[in-house]
Amino acid sequence: MIPHLERHFTSGNAVRDVVIGMSEGLTVPFALAAGLSGAVASTGIVVTAGLAEIAAGSIAMGLGGYLAARSDAEHYATERAREEREVREKPARWRPPTRRSRRAD
Repeated sequence: MIPHLERHFTSGNAVRDVVIGMSEGLTVPFALAAGLSGAVASTGIVVTAGLAEIAAGSIAMGLGGYLAARSDAEHYATERAREEREVREKPARWRPPTRRSRRAD
């Protein structure tokens, strides 16, 4: 018998981060370039400022994503440790969930 292998797309978070990063990363430099092009006559300054904004925005978005993921992982680990400690130290207080019958209204 041939084993059934399912392959699922598992990079949903990465794709989400890329899409959000791209939309943010493209919007701000274009807005900056549009604002500067009206105020400055030199195209070199507009291009340089746009490239500097792209670099700064990339660093900011990457750092923000990293810190968000790290804090999420730390929160999960802390909550799991707390729950494990409570089950170990106070097992009598834990009760399995009961099935409640639902009435048709």
